[in-house]
Amino acid sequence: MKVFINIKKLGGAGHTSVKKGKEMSEFHYLENAYMSVSNGKIEDLGLMKDYDAGKFSSYEVVDVKERFVMPGWCDSHTHLVYAASREEEFVDRINGLTYEAIAKRGGGILNSAKKLAAASEDELFQSACERIQSMIAKGTTSLEIKSGYGLSFEGEMKMLRVIKRLKEHFPMIIKSTFLGAHAVPDTFKNNKQGYIDLLTDELMPAIQAEKLADFCDVFCEQNYFNRDETIHILNEAKKFGMIPKVHANQMSSSGGVQAGVACNAISVDHLEYVGDEEISLLKGSNTMPVVLPGAAFFLGLPLPPARKMIDAGLPVAVATDFNPGSSPTSDMNFMVALLCIQYKLNPDEAFNAATINAAYAMDVINETGSLSVGKRADFFITKQIPSTSYIPYSFNENTIDEVYIGGKKAH
Repeated sequence: MKVFINIKKLGGAGHTSVKKGKEMSEFHYLENAYMSVSNGKIEDLGLMKDYDAGKFSSYEVVDVKERFVMPGWCDSHTHLVYAASREEEFVDRINGLTYEAIAKRGGGILNSAKKLAAASEDELFQSACERIQSMIAKGTTSLEIKSGYGLSFEGEMKMLRVIKRLKEHFPMIIKSTFLGAHAVPDTFKNNKQGYIDLLTDELMPAIQAEKLADFCDVFCEQNYFNRDETIHILNEAKKFGMIPKVHANQMSSSGGVQAGVACNAISVDHLEYVGDEEISLLKGSNTMPVVLPGAAFFLGLPLPPARKMIDAGLPVAVATDFNPGSSPTSDMNFMVALLCIQYKLNPDEAFNAATINAAYAMDVINETGSLSVGKRADFFITKQIPSTSYIPYSFNENTIDEVYIGGKKAH
């Protein structure tokens, strides 16, 4: 049991539900506060003027010394299990090739699939562990990980088993997503329906039998999977207990948002090509729009209209899209900074996008994503900085001093 005292500001205090529209500017702070933690959860929080030292006489006292305490980042969209980097494609894009052109000549997702096929489960597990340790040091305390570089029965099962091992190895919340519909592999180049049948008829029952996936995702995009195929795959996944998600409207107006809403997806992610029709559809749904600033930044894509969505009354979440091809960064602090600098969100809107709304996109809003009594004690303590706005302002500076997951200091 611990009690943290002399907190300059405790952010995200008491948030229990998704922040939408104007509410996204409301990131509630307790100034000059304390917070107690017991059995891995937040037990009590309040103002130092009401602090009763006698009540916590048996607790370890941690003097925060006028620093800030913030909810840990929730990264709801990552591809962090992969075999090797793809910096050669980075150079190709600098030399003028588009992402689509690189994919057509065997690069992109298919490149990662070839490299993953040659890697062992242990190799994938070890490299993923190193990446997660780096993420924790940057304040991420819960995350989602997708398959999708397997693109075969054996490859997808290997990836999902690695994610299961990561869940068992780390004390943080880790959610698993089956993304077999990430691309059509060369072995099914002329038989896309045959590959879809493999996903729905063979892989999904096997995944359910081993309890390997919480979500199912589809890359709904031209040259990948169209709207009808996406709806079919996700409706089949629901039969096997997987909650739908969609890679939507990244390269074009692909119908991904429409597919996600039709399937009651928990989130639609990317959203570079979103207009009034999609915004109207999302307003009538329970689907969370998730923007991935790292991918748009790295690929030079149009920016998702996050500001327009919020002004229309929608919620917005943010994630890294950490992957070796289009967003090789695991730093949620940088995502928060990009939301402020490029997308014109104010810092508190960006904090809500990276915490409570991101927790919803991972289906863990009742467990984490804010500093509320009864939730997991997942948070970070900043260094001595002048304000919380300094976190996105100093976008290339490490402002985090200590990270706690389930009430225990992460090392």
